[in-house]
Amino acid sequence: MPRKGKNYTDRLRGPVGECELCGRTTTLTEHHLIPRAVHRKSYFQKHFTKEEMTHRRISICRPCHKGIHRLIPDEKELARDYNTKDALLADERIRRHVAWVAKQK
Repeated sequence: MPRKGKNYTDRLRGPVGECELCGRTTTLTEHHLIPRAVHRKSYFQKHFTKEEMTHRRISICRPCHKGIHRLIPDEKELARDYNTKDALLADERIRRHVAWVAKQK
């Protein structure tokens, strides 16, 4: 695979900060609470403004991010039922995963 530039791997890394879910200080990713894949669906256009859909995000670590998408793979379900940080943390599976991640180094 050809290299994509001198600092390609540096551009893949996000800023360092505190994860909004587990509280660990590490490299962060942006989680769209309303996934971009559903922004064109009429249901979501009726229920959310374009601004809400694009700006509802949380900064979380990679393990929390992967856990969310592994536990709830359906993006429509994520957008419909888990579109706030509190709604994510209300789910027992997510809460248990976040507690496990918080114990990691």
